[in-house]
Amino acid sequence: MGISLRDTKSAQQYQRALQYLPGGVNSPVRAMRSIGRDPLFVDRAEGAELLDIDGNRFIDYVCSWGPLIHGHAHPEILRVVGAAAQKGTTFGAATAGEVDLAEEVGRRVPSVEMLRMTSSGTEAAMSAIRLARAATGRTKLLKFAGAYHGHVDGLLAEAGSGLATAGLPASPGVPEAATAATIVVPWNDGEALVAATDEHEFAAVLAEPYPANMGLTPPHQGFLELVRARASQNGALLVFDEVISGFRVARGGAQELTAVLPDITVMGKVIGGGLPAAAYGASRDLMEHIAPAGDVYQAGTLSGNPLAVAAGLQTLRMLDDAAYMRLQSITERLATGLRSAAGDRPVQVQSVCGLVTVFFSAEPVVDYETAKACDLDAYGAWCRALLARGVYPPPSQFEAWFPSLAHTTEQLDRTIEIAAAAFAEIA
Repeated sequence: MGISLRDTKSAQQYQRALQYLPGGVNSPVRAMRSIGRDPLFVDRAEGAELLDIDGNRFIDYVCSWGPLIHGHAHPEILRVVGAAAQKGTTFGAATAGEVDLAEEVGRRVPSVEMLRMTSSGTEAAMSAIRLARAATGRTKLLKFAGAYHGHVDGLLAEAGSGLATAGLPASPGVPEAATAATIVVPWNDGEALVAATDEHEFAAVLAEPYPANMGLTPPHQGFLELVRARASQNGALLVFDEVISGFRVARGGAQELTAVLPDITVMGKVIGGGLPAAAYGASRDLMEHIAPAGDVYQAGTLSGNPLAVAAGLQTLRMLDDAAYMRLQSITERLATGLRSAAGDRPVQVQSVCGLVTVFFSAEPVVDYETAKACDLDAYGAWCRALLARGVYPPPSQFEAWFPSLAHTTEQLDRTIEIAAAAFAEIA
């Protein structure tokens, strides 16, 4: 049972929502069940803060799970979305803005010469898999345990994100045939990767270069290079899922930081600037397999809709080198402060530019098994204590924190003070 906040407007809305929405929410982690409380209902947000319908103000480190790298309701993003809406919300036809956005992505991501837009990361991942299978003539996929590539049937095996939060190894409704062609390998385990690529012929090797759906678990030194080499030797296409890391950890995503280039890149979140948008991209030769240039079919009524394109393009245009230097400084201040607040407690704080995870573990978290071994009850209690004091963390041990360019020094320092008080409370 969650902690009841029945005298609040959020609690009243939740009871109403339970009558009309499964579990009262439209995405599982929003229910906050894994941290032992009922969900809050948001009224509005601006900058790095949001307010719930009860008037409580929170410093927000969820930031809509990653898209809001400039924070909530940025004036320039609101301006371009408003201007686009004045012309019409959707046309189901080509617009110049789609080409502008594709060109901007190509300037930032060297492995992407062409891209196709979708409305969600799940759609983009599903389409990237179809492309890889068509291009190679193979069926099998290799994925890493704890990685979440959307709710695609064939990839809901040892997935992170909401599945880890709910403790589900897979999902009912997914037939065995859908996952039979998926081989799961532990993250950061070079021997297991070599063995799998020796034994099977894969269409694609899928990886989050900076996994963040089991909490942030960066690759060991040399591991991504090994993934790249083994995919090439196997004849498989390497697919980087940069839905989270794309345009967040660096101008060109994780592949800029690591200098390891995939064959196909899946993008989402930041590319839509807070509106529903995602994409997958690759070399011209690969992408011209996609209809109508080729015969690999994929379509979407709202793909590349003008509002999302406007928001995404403005978001990227504001992400210059100075912005990433500032985001790196914000991330480091937050991560260092959280480590200090934890003191000698069994807590690990792992970070990369724009991403942070606080693991309740005595040992570094390097893969899905070590992530699952964390003290989930302690994390839940700590999150409840943070929320009670005005900080909104991810309501799951298996999700990353998303610091934004809108977080001020004062807000970061206040967060660290609150984190220390929350640690002390649960001790």
